Parts: sequence; structure tokens; C-alpha cells
Amino acid sequence: MPAELGRRYLIGFDTDECVQHQCDVLVIGSGIAGLVAAISASRHHTVTLITKARLTEANTWYAQGGIAGAVGEADSIELHLADTLVVGQGLCDEDVVRAVVGEAPEALGVLQSAGMRFDHEAGGEVALAREGGHSLPRVLHSGDATGAAVQQALTAKLRASAHVTVLEQRFLVDLLTADGRCVGALVLDSETGEREVFWADAVVLATGGAGQVYRVTTNPLIATGDGLAAAWRAGAAVTDLEFMQFHPTALDHDAAPRFLITEALRGEGAYLLDCDEKRFMVGVHPLEELAPRDVVSREIEQVMARCGRDNVWLDARHLGEAYLQARFPTIWEACAEAGYNLARDLLPVAPAAHYMVGGVQIDIDGRTSVPGLYASGEVTGSGLHGANRLASNSLLEGLVFSRRIVRALDSDPAPAQRAGRVFSAGGTEGALGAGESAEAYTLLRETMQRFVGMTRTDAGLNRAATVLAEMAPLVGSGSGQRSDLELANLITTGALIAHAAWLRTESRGCHSRLDYPGRDDAAWRVRTVVHRGAQPEFEPVSLPIGLGAPTIS
Repeated sequence: MPAELGRRYLIGFDTDECVQHQCDVLVIGSGIAGLVAAISASRHHTVTLITKARLTEANTWYAQGGIAGAVGEADSIELHLADTLVVGQGLCDEDVVRAVVGEAPEALGVLQSAGMRFDHEAGGEVALAREGGHSLPRVLHSGDATGAAVQQALTAKLRASAHVTVLEQRFLVDLLTADGRCVGALVLDSETGEREVFWADAVVLATGGAGQVYRVTTNPLIATGDGLAAAWRAGAAVTDLEFMQFHPTALDHDAAPRFLITEALRGEGAYLLDCDEKRFMVGVHPLEELAPRDVVSREIEQVMARCGRDNVWLDARHLGEAYLQARFPTIWEACAEAGYNLARDLLPVAPAAHYMVGGVQIDIDGRTSVPGLYASGEVTGSGLHGANRLASNSLLEGLVFSRRIVRALDSDPAPAQRAGRVFSAGGTEGALGAGESAEAYTLLRETMQRFVGMTRTDAGLNRAATVLAEMAPLVGSGSGQRSDLELANLITTGALIAHAAWLRTESRGCHSRLDYPGRDDAAWRVRTVVHRGAQPEFEPVSLPIGLGAPTIS
């Protein structure tokens, strides 16, 4: 591994020369995981929440489908558990899955008490949708903009709290450590350019994913892997990074990010069609269009190759205009803006990088391997998702884990005293020129898209490793410009994903190797954990799962 990727801090700094802040709990990120953590922690702690952009600019806002929970009469925690384990392909941590799905009904009730309003049937019971991998309807939703509704409700709750300090436009540069413990964060005020230090007894990392490491993604521009890369530099173990989930049905047009066509549309009866306008998921999987996302995405990739096209078709015409406009108003409007009538036209769709299944390794209460550092949501590798996330388990993960973290905070020992100063010599200061930066971003994303996308090979992964190694000096440039820092984080994240993908010589879930097409339980029914070594080097550690092989019933 190039030495630049092992650099402890991205830039040179002296905390004594920075603007100073103090709090008990520092929450970094403003999606569902960060908002719930801040609101819950504020009952017994002084809390500061910082976020990279505005409070509402988070992956949560873009979540269309909903939140999974066993609240229906025909459903049960055991059924939700079983569906999650099947989709996770043998790599889920069953204790974690049981904890998350078991707490879902209570956590969803608390969310509703905070102002969240889910859709209801005419009889008054909560409306439940069915999505990929679920054996029955269990997804609570608010139209087709559930994430936005969650974000609005929790943001209003947060704004009403007198016990949380909220600071927007604060970019996480690095997590600060002293004597092996996380003691706060070095932050860049994006509006003033000032460097700030936030000292805290505990830091909750809720920074979301890293979809911008790929050229084609559903993730917003802020999803640049900042939290993952900062945790890696701080010495936290990371896990399961080979598993990047591609959503099967992003609208195939030139917009960036790609507009997501929610799985709930297929749950209501929409079909996937090939170039001959014939359904192609029939016979591929018992759940047909509602098969797990890895299955559908790979089948779409094969159909596109067979047809020589960059897309397949999504057909919702038979559902009717009135129903589509009422049930999916966001999608209706977005399709209309792109020139498509959902009730009359076939929609061109193709897979796009969507969700980072792995991340910072945490235990069942959100603790990382670095004392004082906790994490929740997409930035984590919790063991909930295994090798492939079950649809609509993501918002649930952030909701439940942030509540568990706050319970842990009340029992975990606080540091004896706070750190007084952290200093780093850093690298040579030098911002990239606009042209150089644009070229680097394009090269990185094209490399990841081509060689570390849905299907991988040893030769391709080695090619990616070569390109990333050549880009590694950009990580150590020492530039304090936000765009350069984001690029450094994306290069680090890309290298971690590529290495993990090279290491796992099998195909499982959303990790597919053309040179190792089979699932190998004998050698690879393990989770791979990687951390910075002393050199530094990658040091893969395999942790046995010890679960019975799941089957599809």
C-alpha cells in the first residue's frame, strides 16, 4: 500500500491555532443516524451536531421506498430476520440482525412520536409495501419520498431542542486521537475557510456512504467517503468493503446523480423488460422482479450485454395513470421532467452504485475499534446486511443503532481528562488546479466503474490498484482545499474497496468475480476486517460467522 494512503492526518495543523469547541458528544452527519443520535443523546449530554452541507442534504433525504419493520398482522420478527439472512448470503451477524429487527417496531413508534407520518390504508392501519427480497409487505412509507419525510420530521425535532448545537457547512477533515482514544475532530468551516477543533468525550460518526467513487451513482455529490477515510486514518478497523450494492433501476439519462426508480414500483407490479419487450426475471428467481438487488442487477447487466444496449425497460403502464400519480408523485414528476410519461412510456433503467454495505466495523452497540468513537448508518459495517442489503433495512439500521449508541454512552466510561493539544506536521501544502482536479476525479470514477463495479476480475482489480497507487500522492499533498480533501478521501475509499474485492476470491451477494464465479463457503464464509498496520500495510483478518447456510423457501 502506498505510504501516502497511510498518512495519519491529511493536512498539517496545530489545534492550539484553531477555533475551539467543547461538548460531551459530537455527532458528525445529519441523516437519520446523525439526527436520531443527536436528539437521543441530548437528554443527558451536551451535544454538538456538525454536517457537511445543510441539515437536509443527506442520503436519507433521497430514500424513496421506506423503512422495513415487522408491524403487520401476518408478519413477525422471525420472518424479517429470515429474509435479512437469506439476502445477506451467509455473512450476516445473526445477533445483530435479531437486535435490529427486534427493536424495529418500538423504534418506528418513537419515530412517529417525533412527527413522522407514514401512509395508512382506508381502514386506518399502516400501509405496507413489498420490496426486493421481502417475503411479504413490511415496508412503511410516506408516498415515494419517505426519506424526505423522515428528514423533515427529525430536523424539526432537532431544531426545537435547546440542548443541541447545530453547525452546518462543517467539513470533517480528520478525527483527532490521543493515547489511542478518539478525542474530537478537526473541521473546516466551508464558508469562512477557518479550521476548527471540536473536543468531545465521545464522537458519533454518521457521515453516510461513498457513492461518488463511481461514475454512475444514485448518491448525492456529498457522498465522498469522508467518514470512512477519516476513521481508517484514525486506526479504526473497516470491514466488508467489497460489497457495494448497485440498485437495479436508476433512470438511464445523463443527470448526475442518477434518479432512482424505487423498488416499490416493482413491488406494486411493474415489470422489467428486455430489448424484445419481454419479461426476463421470470424463471431467474422465485421472486422474479422482486428478487434481491444483486440478483436483479446482474441479470440486467447480462441482458444489456445480450441486447447491446445501455439499459433495459421498466414497464408500469398497466398500473394506470391515476394510481401512479397518487402513489408515486415524486417519480411521476421526475420522469416527466426527463421526458417520460410513466403511464404511457417504457422507462430506460440501468444499475447504479447505490449503497456501501461495508464500512467502519462496529459492535452491536455501535462501538468502533477506537475507544471514544462510535458509528451508525451507512458509514458502518455492522453485520446487519451481510453480503447484500435487504431493501429498506438501511434507514432502520441508522434508527436502531443510534438509539443503541446513546444507551451505550450512558454506561461507557468517559475519559479521565480531555486532550489539550494535537499537532501534525502534515504534508507539503499545494492545492490542485481546477483542470488537474477534474482530470483526477474523472480518472478515479472511470477506473472504479470499469474495474471495481458490479463484476470484477483479478486483472481488472490489479489495473485499478495500479491507477490508485499512481494517484496516491494526491492524498498526501497536504492541500486544505475541500475539493482536494474529498478527492483524497475518495482515493482512499477506492483503494480499500478494490483491495477487499481482490482479497475475496469468490462471488457472493453484491460482490461478483468473473474469475471466481462460485460461492465458496468452505474458504470464504467469513467477514474480512482490515486496519492500518504499523508500516502501514493492509492486514486482513478473517472472522468466522458460524451461521447455518440460509436457503430460499
